Parts: sequence; C-alpha cells; structure tokens
Amino acid sequence: MANASGFVSSSVPSVRLRNIPSFGVSRSGFCQFVRITKRVVSCSAVEGVSSAVSPSESRIPRFINKGCKLVGCGSAVPNLMISNDDLAKIVETSDEWISVRTGICNRRVLSGEDGLTGLAVEAAKKALNMAEVDPDDVDLILMCSSTPDDLFGSATQIQRALGCKRNPLAYDITAACSGFVLGLVSAACHIRGGGFQNVLVIGADALSRYVDWTDRGTCILFGDAAGAVLVQACDGSEDGLFSFDLHSDGEGQKYLNALVKDDETEHVLGSNGSVAGFPPRRSSYSHIQMNGKEVFRFTVRCVPQSIESALEKAGLMASDVDWLLLHQANQRIIDAVATRLGVPPERVLSNLANYGNTSAASIPLALDEAIRSGKVLSGHTIAVAGFGAGLTWGSAIVRWG
Repeated sequence: MANASGFVSSSVPSVRLRNIPSFGVSRSGFCQFVRITKRVVSCSAVEGVSSAVSPSESRIPRFINKGCKLVGCGSAVPNLMISNDDLAKIVETSDEWISVRTGICNRRVLSGEDGLTGLAVEAAKKALNMAEVDPDDVDLILMCSSTPDDLFGSATQIQRALGCKRNPLAYDITAACSGFVLGLVSAACHIRGGGFQNVLVIGADALSRYVDWTDRGTCILFGDAAGAVLVQACDGSEDGLFSFDLHSDGEGQKYLNALVKDDETEHVLGSNGSVAGFPPRRSSYSHIQMNGKEVFRFTVRCVPQSIESALEKAGLMASDVDWLLLHQANQRIIDAVATRLGVPPERVLSNLANYGNTSAASIPLALDEAIRSGKVLSGHTIAVAGFGAGLTWGSAIVRWG
C-alpha cells in the first residue's frame, strides 16, 4: 500500500531479505528512489498470504537515485525592434497608454527571411557553450513552442542544425506561455526515469505572426524570442529541481485562443455533386483573441496558489526563495502575484519592458539575462511560473547551477 507521501509502505506482509532499490512518487510529483537495505516488500492479492519473489521475478525497478540541475542557458531575439511610438503610427494608442497598462516599451519582431528555428538554434548553442557540453552529448531536445516554423514541429530541425551526430530524440511541446515550465518538468522526468544525461529545453515563439496589428488590445503585448537551458543529470544530493505544480482548465480557452478557420476567399475544386463540402477549404489560424480582464483574474488567483503549492512540496517558504520569475505577460500581473506572495520588488525578475510577451520564450529569456548580468548566481533558488492559453498554468522551484 502507499502511504501519505506516495512511497510504498513496508507494512504489507510477506518479506524476504535482499538489498535492492524501491521507489515511489514524492509529493513533488517526481519519482524518488530509496535503497532498502533490510527487506523487500512483496505484495499479495490476499492479506496474509505469502508470495516470495525471486530476484529474476521481482518487478521492483532497479533505478539509480538521480537528480537534475540547470547548468547552461542562452537566448536570442530578432534584430527588428518595434517601440510603442512605432505602434502609435498604425493603431490608436500612445507610449504612455501602453507602458502604464502593461509595462512594455519595446518588443522584437521577426522580419524578412528570419525564422523561429534560427533563433532557437542560436539560444541552444549559447546554452551548450555555457554548460561546456558538446552537441553530440545531447540526449534529448525539447522545443516548447506554439508557433513552430513547421506545422509538424521544429525540434528535429534544431537537432539537425546543432549537428548532433548521434540522432538524439527531439520533439515539440505545445502549451503556449506555460510551455517552458512543462519542458523543465519533462526534462526532469526523462533524466530521473529514463537515464538521459543532457536535455536541452528551448522556449521559442513568434506570436507576431498571429497578431492583429489593428487591434490595440493585443498588438501592444507580443514579441518574438527564444531562450534555452541545458538540464543535466547529477547525483541526487545535488538535485536542483525541487518540486512542481501543474494544472489546466479547458473551460478558460474562450478567454485566450487562436482558432483554426477556413479561408472563405479561396476558390476550391468543385465536388461534382459527389460529396458535399469536399474537398475542404484550406485552413489557417485566426488572430489571437484575448479577454484581458478574465486572463488577469485567472492569473492573479491561480498562479500564487500554484507557487505556494510547489513551495510546500519543496518544504520551503516564499522567504526562502532568492528570485521570483514569472512568465512576462504584463507588469501588473507580475506585481500582483508578487504582492500576494509577499515577495519584494527587488527579488522579482522582469525584462518585460524591452521584449513584451514572448510566450514560451519569456522565462528562459529573462533567466539568461539575469544570469549573464550577474544578478542570479550559482546556488540561488528561483520560483518559476508559467501561465497562458489552454488555459494552462504551472510552477517549479529550481536552483541555478
């Protein structure tokens, strides 16, 4: 049976002496591995009935106690910078109106032949260089993005561009602005449960492709960027990803989405009377639709709760955290969450003013800048939280270095 912490209880009858590992799921959600030196529990379907298991028959996994830590980071942004004054020339707004309501002054936007994959590769190379890890030593690449250059994902193209000769697994994670946090948790699971050594987690988005630049409610918010971290296996005693808390609520999709729509202007082949409505019209995604007030209410209610839950699982309090790093959506949201958690402004990381909302890229972009500027140091504990379309939200308590 399982006890309250998720570990397998030793109160089940029928045991035999051996020295093999057992495992359970901790309150953080991660697999925890514990070496039992005195006895091995053998569960039976009927209470009190012995069912000794031979070493070859034992179903208890022989895992090694592993941790994971963040050892490298990097980021990249497009060259084209769009200021609030630039936007005021195409939509009814002003620098003051935007900055007061959002905290944003500038954003970077892809232009010409630039692509999101190129930004992701640049960020990944910087992370590998900092970690002093060769591309051939990468076991997995996670591309967290809702706007890949290819409908089927861009992770494999990043793997190719990095020159990883051992053909490591690479796949995409789509979770909008929560994507990077999900990528961190996924990396930890691959390392702790799958034996992976080096996992690249990349957050990259180009939401400018789906912005209605005549809608001042949304066009003022978004920018393009990429950020990456290298998550590396380590001894359990050095573990740097303490806990996590993840959620979703599909009821909230109506407040933030970019839905598929048919191209009403495109002429398609006739059906010749065989099947009505076939061939179908070519589809594309609509512009980003957002109810800002509802998204704000959702965020300031759910995100502090998620962070507090992650802190509790890690056995920490908000005062134990060196930095609070939220998805860079809106400065009002960042300030409201920090206030509810009791985190002072000087311990909150924010670069929103220079880049706007870069979706899955915002957390690793801000982290990279804070580390390279010397603000975040090795050993610092960071409470990280992402939130956005889906609706999805999640938190993780991590240590840098």
